[in-house]
Amino acid sequence: MISIQNLTFYYGCNPILKDLNLTIQNNSWVSIVGHNGSGKSTLAKILVGLLSCTKGQILIDNIVLNEKNLPLLRPKIGMVFQNPDYQFTGFTVREDIAFGLENYNVCREEIIAKVWQYAKMVKIDDLLDTNVNQLSGGQKQRVAIASILVMEPEIIIFDEVTSFLDPQGALEVQKIIQTIKNKILITITHDLEFAAKSDEIIVLDQGKLITQTPPQNLFQDPLFLQQYKLKPPLSLELYYEILKDSTTKNIKNDQMLENLKDILWQYNLKK
Repeated sequence: MISIQNLTFYYGCNPILKDLNLTIQNNSWVSIVGHNGSGKSTLAKILVGLLSCTKGQILIDNIVLNEKNLPLLRPKIGMVFQNPDYQFTGFTVREDIAFGLENYNVCREEIIAKVWQYAKMVKIDDLLDTNVNQLSGGQKQRVAIASILVMEPEIIIFDEVTSFLDPQGALEVQKIIQTIKNKILITITHDLEFAAKSDEIIVLDQGKLITQTPPQNLFQDPLFLQQYKLKPPLSLELYYEILKDSTTKNIKNDQMLENLKDILWQYNLKK
C-alpha cells in the first residue's frame, strides 16, 4: 500500500505539489490526470525516488520513502517513461530486457527464462534479436514495459507512455497494461478514455488533490470535467450531448437516459 501524507514539493521557490494526502491500495490500478503543470509527473518522480519531497512523507508498505530506505524500496518500484529511448541500455531487445536482471547477478538460466516469459507477455518474443533502433514507437514502449516487468516490482508507474505513439501503437500498449495483475499500477495520462478503465482516478490541479474517486463517479458531472479541463471519453461526450438536448426539449424519461448512460459506459470499458 502507498500512503502519501501532507506531501509538498517546491522547485526553487515555486510549489509544485501542495499538501497532498491520498492512499493507493495494493493490487489496484490508479490513473492520475490533470492538465499540464498540475504536478502529475513530479509526483511520479517522487514515488520512484528520483526526487525528494520538501515536506510530508510517503510510506510504501509502512516503510518511509527516504534516502536511507531507498535501497530497500527501489526494487519494489518500476517506472516506464514517456520516451522509451531513455530506458534502452542494450543493442538488441533481448539484451535490453535482461539488463536489470544481470545487474542483480541473476543466474543465466533464470534470465533466459524470464526474458522469454515477459517478452511473450508483451508480444515481442519474435523481436528478441532485433536492434531496438529498428523498432516502431509502440514496439519500443513494449520493450520498456518488459524490461520493468522482468524485475517483478510490486508497483509500476507509467508516465504518459502513449503520448508519443500513433493511435494503433497507443492502443496496443494500453491493452498490455490492462493485462498486468497483482500489482499497484499508476498511470499518468491525459487520456480519460484509457483512465476510465482503471479502478480509481486521481485529479490534480495546480499541485493540489481535487478528488480521488472511481471513474463512474468522476464522469457523473460534465461541469466538473470542464472546470478542470478534462476531456471525457467520446462515448460519454455523446451522452452529455443527448442529455443537454433532452433538457432543452423537456424530455422527462430519466430511466431511458440512465440506461443509455450505462450502455455507453459499458461500451467504453470494452474498447
